[in-house]
Amino acid sequence: MGAEPIKGTGFRGEMIAVCSAKGGVGRTVVTTNLAVALSKSNIKVGVIDGSLQFGDVCLALDLHPTFTMKDVVESMDTLDAFGLSSFLMHHPSGVRVLAGPERPEYADLVTPEALQTICDLMLAQHDYVLVDTGVGLQEKNLHLVEKADQVIVLTNLEMATMKNTKLLLETLDLLGMREKAQLVVNRANMESVISASDVPDILGAEVGMYIPNQFQIVSQSLNVGIPFVVGQGKTDVAKAVFRMADQLVSRREISLFKPKTPSLFQSLFSKPKLQ
Repeated sequence: MGAEPIKGTGFRGEMIAVCSAKGGVGRTVVTTNLAVALSKSNIKVGVIDGSLQFGDVCLALDLHPTFTMKDVVESMDTLDAFGLSSFLMHHPSGVRVLAGPERPEYADLVTPEALQTICDLMLAQHDYVLVDTGVGLQEKNLHLVEKADQVIVLTNLEMATMKNTKLLLETLDLLGMREKAQLVVNRANMESVISASDVPDILGAEVGMYIPNQFQIVSQSLNVGIPFVVGQGKTDVAKAVFRMADQLVSRREISLFKPKTPSLFQSLFSKPKLQ
């Protein structure tokens, strides 16, 4: 389910959660480069580092946060959209970033209710809000995926990643969220016993986008903090991300959703098991 417009504003952006069933698949790289690619169309883009223990969004964008999500949570009682703006980092591309907590132990301070409020306030002032989630479908990740309008499920051609991605897609299906998930294969031409053309059959899912394997370009981009859509915009990997951005913009259609009772999250953990 998506989020409703903020009361009194009448405006609500679109939330895109980038998730994966395994670490090291490229969530942060895709999130940050897609955000910058979208901003090139004069679209207001916000990014939330939802990998609450070990987030790397600021590293990928060479940002040095003065404030983080921990500061936002500590100001939650009086926070509004204007107040939230003062906690955001401004990237030269125009993308605004809410940094994750600076230490792993602070992740516990960010409750699902706080995440809900943060997402709503971000959506009130951006056309798109991209969220780099943590690995898998832990409680807070699941809240983010549930709230998102679109979910990018990132995978690659490694056997373990494929196995876990299949389980993730099956779980989204059980929760009624499969339709808003788009499968994206990263490093699609990497050396592997699995070929990219095998993915739809293995996962039982259509692939929305294949991102080519240009590991050196991506690695250098991450190390220096300059997104490759900026520094290496004519490379194949950058072109693939620009195509993703074009697809998102071309099919943009914000629908208003009313929260379901009980929520999909509650149904996962509250539903009695069949004997």
